[in-house]
Amino acid sequence: MLFRSKRFSRSSPDDIVIDISEDAGIRKLHFGGDDTQSAMRISNPTELVLAYSRCVFGSLLFVEPPRDMLLIGLGGGSIAKWAHEHLPDTRQTVVELHPQVIAVARSMFFLPEDDERLQVIAADGAAHLYGIPPEAMDFIVMDAYSATGIAPPLATEEFFRACSERLRDDGVLAVNLWGSDKRFAQYCDLISAVFDARILLLPARQKGNVIAFAFKRGQNSPKWAELAARAEKLQQQYGLEFGEFVTDLARMNPHNDRRLFI
Repeated sequence: MLFRSKRFSRSSPDDIVIDISEDAGIRKLHFGGDDTQSAMRISNPTELVLAYSRCVFGSLLFVEPPRDMLLIGLGGGSIAKWAHEHLPDTRQTVVELHPQVIAVARSMFFLPEDDERLQVIAADGAAHLYGIPPEAMDFIVMDAYSATGIAPPLATEEFFRACSERLRDDGVLAVNLWGSDKRFAQYCDLISAVFDARILLLPARQKGNVIAFAFKRGQNSPKWAELAARAEKLQQQYGLEFGEFVTDLARMNPHNDRRLFI
């Protein structure tokens, strides 16, 4: 079943078309194509249906839950909803370029209204970031990947350096990437250069998403046994597959049989 919205105009010459589909109890958000931008189980709206959205919280293997979190790119609101439900001490600011996307997230995907822990803003993500004071964030999530890649203002050395400057000492930047993108290596090299090679790649087991984590400071190359023990506790607490995250970190990052190098 597919429901097509009207065509929404925006400030650029292009248009955004928002499509909503439903099948087997899953509601999906599409931006004018077959690719799924967001998915929600109607019977459990805060469940992270898409694997990449669960991988975003692989950051918890290394740092404590954030006090202040910035999410650039809303989609159907899956990441924002999960954090709002499961991270009660986290204050979120979500920046979405298109007001129509916010309206659909709230009307069709059960995104909560703003409160003391959630603020959703219709604005340009890069411009908003530049207005944040230094060292004001613990976790920045950049989930603004489209069919043509990352929007150019969100894929520059200046932008990633601004992210680094706005993170506290234990802060983490998470960037949603597409592994088959011809610019994938370019994006990773750029992030790595800005963060002095403090980068980890976590591939999602669904489709080709890869989450790049960039750390404000090194993580003392944790032992696999330590990561496995933390993963077990986190999995019991949050219900996400942290054990698989640990295994998958070995696929794309420097390591030996005892440690993950970061």
